[in-house]
Amino acid sequence: MSTHHALDYVEIPFPDLAAAQAFYGSAFGWSFTEYGGAYVGFSSTGGDEDGGFDPTGTPHAGGPLVQVYSDDLEATAAAVRDAGGTITAPPFSFPGGRRFHFRDPAGNELGAWSRS
Repeated sequence: MSTHHALDYVEIPFPDLAAAQAFYGSAFGWSFTEYGGAYVGFSSTGGDEDGGFDPTGTPHAGGPLVQVYSDDLEATAAAVRDAGGTITAPPFSFPGGRRFHFRDPAGNELGAWSRS
């Protein structure tokens, strides 16, 4: 069960999904859920997904995209703006729900997602 505004999901940019699965499966024993070659989710515990590999993302020194879960994506986007954050990608659909990306006032990029 996801908790409103709790850290919930980590997205790791990794252009080669097969290589991502090989590395993280071998190194840490993670399990995977493939979404039609466009995305791979991972679980570090064998339970709910903890994150996913984004083949369209560019690996960078900033690291993975940390996401919070939201019961109300639009209200969370408004709260981010009201608190001084900047929406960098407005709400969009992805396998498993909807999400948006934002930068905090220091420039860190994070995401917020919802199942609906």
